Amino acid sequence: MKAGPQHVIVMGVSGSGKTTVAKRLAQQLAWPYAEGDDFHPPANVDKMAAGEPLTDDDRWPWLRAIVDWMCAQAGDGRSTVVTCSALRRVYRDVLGEADGLVRFAYLAGDIDVIGERVGYRRGHFMPVSLLESQFDTLEPLEPDEAGIAVDVSGTPEQMVQDVIDGLELGH
Repeated sequence: MKAGPQHVIVMGVSGSGKTTVAKRLAQQLAWPYAEGDDFHPPANVDKMAAGEPLTDDDRWPWLRAIVDWMCAQAGDGRSTVVTCSALRRVYRDVLGEADGLVRFAYLAGDIDVIGERVGYRRGHFMPVSLLESQFDTLEPLEPDEAGIAVDVSGTPEQMVQDVIDGLELGH
């Protein structure tokens, strides 16, 4: 295991449970937590709220902002937990440029299960209508990428434990 700060990026499509799992993971590990959506510029949020999928040109500054935050935390010797959809390999490659060890916890699930969850959410800018475009864009983790897949059908507690065990984060 590489010494120094680590970053666990909880990834997956909207509604997969990223925020729930990441907050609980960060609390259990006592690591700073960041919600990837908070790094979106207002134009991206407006676009998604209008039902328009983001383009790569929309995403690059957003991903760089997340990397900058992880680097700042690593510079202070802190490991982090971050949520980010990270749907494509090229996005994960950018995120992997952060200082420290970057690994992914991919919350994997069926579109019907996740779609039902998204339908119940209130007050989130991501409409259920964009879920299909996210699944179309999704490139699951490849064997050579640092990370694990976690089944979303478990409870949040089970998913957090799967991340801790799978990434060997236990103390």
